[in-house]
Amino acid sequence: MGKRLARTSKATDVAVSYLLRVGIDGTGRLATARQAANRALAATGDNEQAIDRIVTNHLRLAAAGGFLTGLGGFVTLPVALPANVVGFYLVATHMVAAIAEVRGHDVDEDAVRSAVLLTLTGSDASTVLERAGIGVNGVAAYALRSVSPAALMVVNKGVAFRLFLQLGRKGMARFGRVVPVAGGLVGATFDALLLRRIAHQARQHFPPQLGPQPGPSGGN
Repeated sequence: MGKRLARTSKATDVAVSYLLRVGIDGTGRLATARQAANRALAATGDNEQAIDRIVTNHLRLAAAGGFLTGLGGFVTLPVALPANVVGFYLVATHMVAAIAEVRGHDVDEDAVRSAVLLTLTGSDASTVLERAGIGVNGVAAYALRSVSPAALMVVNKGVAFRLFLQLGRKGMARFGRVVPVAGGLVGATFDALLLRRIAHQARQHFPPQLGPQPGPSGGN
């Protein structure tokens, strides 16, 4: 039992580190979330239009990922599903962090990064906060501002655990992927709908900040 818990703890640490490092800070051809925010702002000149642009771009990525991993149907599902879940939450993390930046939240701050992860859990966010001993009044970006680094680590682990649970839920929801191509359409639709829901949560969790906003040339 102890070894199992240790393995689970290590897995959650790896998952959190990966989402934060790649989903927010970018890697290779994937721009940082701040760069994505600045590009959207430069293209639109308006914060809310920039967010709409960010959501649209990430919806395309999520739908494409869901379609490609569903093309093989039921035969490839055991391999494709975990890869798709990782890719989906990477896209979702990048999108939420970019929205946070447009709204004036600094994604270099640990509390904001934890709030980005928390947004991925959707309606489970309150449960994660309660189990970490954090009050749930207000939105995530503000609820985590005054908590200790240790409490933020608990929140991050709670998020990773919830995402692991959602791996099983997504598998059941996609059990109909028994036919190639049709399975791809199911996957694309499912991922697009889920990402749209997360985008709505991000708008709620990261209200506009007063003060300087991110601009086309850099950070806040």
